[in-house]
Amino acid sequence: MKRFFILLISLICCSCSGQESKVNGISFVASPKEINETNIDPVVKVNANWAAVMPFGFVKNLKEPSVVFNIERQWWGERADGAKKTIELLHQKRIKVMMKPQIWVWKGEFTGNISMDSEEDWRSFENSYEDFIMLYARLSEEMKVPILCIGTELHTFVQKRPEYWSQLIKKIRSVYKGKLTYAENWDQFANAPFWDQLDYIGVDAYFPVSDSKTPTVEELRDGWQQHKSKIKMLQSSIGKPVLFTEYGYRSVHYTGKKPWDSERTNGDIDLIAQNNALTALYEEFWEEPWFAGGFLWKWYHNHDEVGGEDNNRFTIQNKPAEKLIQSLYKDD
Repeated sequence: MKRFFILLISLICCSCSGQESKVNGISFVASPKEINETNIDPVVKVNANWAAVMPFGFVKNLKEPSVVFNIERQWWGERADGAKKTIELLHQKRIKVMMKPQIWVWKGEFTGNISMDSEEDWRSFENSYEDFIMLYARLSEEMKVPILCIGTELHTFVQKRPEYWSQLIKKIRSVYKGKLTYAENWDQFANAPFWDQLDYIGVDAYFPVSDSKTPTVEELRDGWQQHKSKIKMLQSSIGKPVLFTEYGYRSVHYTGKKPWDSERTNGDIDLIAQNNALTALYEEFWEEPWFAGGFLWKWYHNHDEVGGEDNNRFTIQNKPAEKLIQSLYKDD
């Protein structure tokens, strides 16, 4: 009888360990001004159980060897005090947080192209970036944030300076006890040299999956297969779960052709294409045991004033896709 009881308990424990809920996340855009709990209620309503909080550091150009961060000129939500308050509000609603400090290059130049011309500049930039990340690593530990993302779409920096990143990860772990990831762009995710030092393989999942104006779910799922096989191949070799640190589609024609395209053009609104693309991604990945979930790009604090059916941007707010995600996230 005793042996039977022990076996039963072990079976229950094994079963439960395999049922960890997915990250049904949103990317919470930093607010210009202080927010309160009413700004979190729509996040709860869409059934998100996670949110990425994204303080920012700024770089003047792709060769500038310093990161400017946590200064008064920044928006409230981009600074440490704003990030802390946002985390508190999310925690009050039982929403888990991934801290995701990000770099913005003036004029919107791509962070993946940041590269210094001299060893001296590299060292200066690395010291500055370390100060930036360690501030938010300490805040993440203070706030008991479960996941910290140590960088976003920095492939040149990452690939040219692997020793720096290896040491930075060790320093982060000396002050932060949660799990670590890094958000690499869809076309470079296999080239990050340090996945074995992290807890999740982080991918910003803007993969091209269809050339059609309004692609069907079936067509989009077909378009995922080549990318999915590469993701799974890396996951199998590293042995860490995959987390979509960003995913999303604009409500625009040809949304699956260049999903990373954020050009501020109006018109060509296609709410069906956005729905279909989100449905296909969810159906392809959310049931996979090696897939941890993802953070939808992007969600604004002022819910009633953003998005809408005449908006062709990434946000799902006040569009049919909001109800879709509410349903998909509820089912998990």
